[in-house]
Amino acid sequence: MAPRYVHLAIILSTLPALFCTAATSPSVPGNDNEFIRTSCGVTRYPELCYSTLSPYAADVGNSFPQLVNAALRVTLDGAVSTCSAVRSLARAAPRRMKGSELAAGAVSDCVGNMKDSVDQLKDSMAAMKGLDHGPDFAMELGNMQTWVSAALTDEDTCVDGLEGSAMNKKVRDEIRRRVVRVAQLTSNSLALINRL
Repeated sequence: MAPRYVHLAIILSTLPALFCTAATSPSVPGNDNEFIRTSCGVTRYPELCYSTLSPYAADVGNSFPQLVNAALRVTLDGAVSTCSAVRSLARAAPRRMKGSELAAGAVSDCVGNMKDSVDQLKDSMAAMKGLDHGPDFAMELGNMQTWVSAALTDEDTCVDGLEGSAMNKKVRDEIRRRVVRVAQLTSNSLALINRL
């Protein structure tokens, strides 16, 4: 074999080993993603959990408390955005709902529910920041579970109030779509909190 082919053969023979080493290295970002995927397995909506939390893999690492922080942050962002959207739809409601006071009332109630949900999620995030394994851990964790459960109840109440109302179907479906997604995020956050 000519010398230049020998060198090429040696280089090529080392490539698979180099690629395999890189693929199994603990520093590969995919390992953090695997932690998130596995952790999301305890939730009711694991695919939504994974898709919304995997962008935080670098911050989360393999820390379950950091994962809960990220879940609460994503849920709160979704609730704030949905609250704003529902409020905008409520302002437009009189024009879109053909003068139906009942329909406008359902949207107004939903806005109130979403405001309450946002407040409860903020309380949960604040509690999470101060959560440690001291003597008050069980009480603080119980408070978080209560607030996130209440946020989920408020979101469900909003959706229930829309059903059967006389509002424009397009408006109702848009509000419902947004609130249901936040409720799914909230459910996932609660499932993760329950594992702390």
